[in-house]
This record gives sequence, structure tokens and C-alpha cells, in this order.
Amino acid sequence: MLSERRSFRRFKKEPSLTTEQKIEQFIIRNSKNGYFTKVSTIPYKFEISEDVAWSIVGELLSSGSLESTHDEFSGEMKLCEAGKIYLIMDLEKRRKREKHSNVKKKKPISKKK
Repeated sequence: MLSERRSFRRFKKEPSLTTEQKIEQFIIRNSKNGYFTKVSTIPYKFEISEDVAWSIVGELLSSGSLESTHDEFSGEMKLCEAGKIYLIMDLEKRRKREKHSNVKKKKPISKKK
């Protein structure tokens, strides 16, 4: 019965996404998980030049699908899905607070002799 092989004609190869679409999906996925995407990670992750990354980011920002803010310490631009800046900022603050309180709890109390 080996001659009765099934045909895989039903499977259609979907057109591959453009780099711009991949970057937009990556940023939106990060936003939905509660994180910003730093612009500096885009050239590294998608193996494109920094200039190309900035032009793609500019197009995405002008289309209105993404918003940007700047890191308060480094000044680096961070991206997220439109309308989620304050939600993600709140999540970041909570994570920092939890991390800080966990570090305090784990410190051993030294006894004075």
C-alpha cells in the first residue's frame, strides 16, 4: 500500500511576511505580554542595519499602530502597541516593586555579637 501516498496539495504555502510586518508583530506580541520593545534590539534581532530599523520604526509610528516613549534613565526609545503605554508602565513599576521586595526578604539578617 505504499503506492497510495496522500497528496499534500491541500497545503498552501502562505506568503512570507515582510521584515516590517515581522517587526510590527514582534512589538505587538511584546506589548500583549506587558513589555516594551527597545529600538536598539530590532537591528540585532532581525539582522538589519540600524538605519533600516529606524526607517521601519518611523513608518510604523506614523501609521498609528505603535506608540513610543523614552526610558527614563537611558533615554532610549521604547515601542508598544497603540494605547498601551500606561498599562505597560504600570506593569513595569509593579515588577520592579516585587523584585525589590523579594530581594529584601531574601537578605539574611545578621546578628550582632
